[in-house]
Amino acid sequence: MTPIGWIGLGNMGTPMSSRLLSAGYPVSVYNRSPERTVALREAGATVASSPAALLTQADVVFLMVSDDQAVRELFTGPEGLLQAQATGKLLINMSTVSPGVSREMAVLCQAQGHTYLDAPVSGSVKQAESGQLVIMVGGEESGFAQAQPLFEHLGKLARYLGPTGNGNVAKLALNTLLGFQAQGLAEALLFAQQHQLQTNDLMELINNSALGSVFIKLKGEAVQGENYAAAFALKLLAKDLRLAQAEGLATPLAETVVQTFQQAEPALGKRM
Repeated sequence: MTPIGWIGLGNMGTPMSSRLLSAGYPVSVYNRSPERTVALREAGATVASSPAALLTQADVVFLMVSDDQAVRELFTGPEGLLQAQATGKLLINMSTVSPGVSREMAVLCQAQGHTYLDAPVSGSVKQAESGQLVIMVGGEESGFAQAQPLFEHLGKLARYLGPTGNGNVAKLALNTLLGFQAQGLAEALLFAQQHQLQTNDLMELINNSALGSVFIKLKGEAVQGENYAAAFALKLLAKDLRLAQAEGLATPLAETVVQTFQQAEPALGKRM
């Protein structure tokens, strides 16, 4: 089976790489914090000493890291992927980053005979564990065809969207809507509470109306149970909204949501 490399073993990367390992693929992993590799090594993965070393061991490499800077370091740093004496690899960046950094990395990869895809995902840890993510892909269509059998282990839908960066644009659009829905639900519940309506009653009405959705149901249940543990760090959504702004998002509602999350970030951004 195709040797797989995985870089970035956070809350999402660990269950996703575990699914490929469980499916029988030989998996090599690298993480900037080595302690995060322990569980996968015990499950049978090989631990690489650097991104460059990992690329020599794998035909397909996935990345899932936090931001543009981390992507650039992993590709172009002293021991980065592009320092490896290798060619003809498929590199799939599943990070939520700017379309611009994907276009930069795609050009650098092409110069060394590699194929680059931007393939961010929609979903959280539960969906990563169960292989129910939604994957949005930009880049070479031939690369998408090569990656499709792997995507089937990771998500319920993988959609090819066209040139490099389009997957990133789609993810920024989805996360913008996520910000709208999170703030909208919170404001609706606060309004109801100001008028002595019970949260449980309002959530039953919402969930049985055309406004109901999986996200609204899950977040409503969290509010009802006073469970405010973060499934997705606020600082990351604030970052995604800034990226969307940089790509031209400037509608009145978007400006309000961006402002809200930026104001919340200093106090609440790192909670997980």
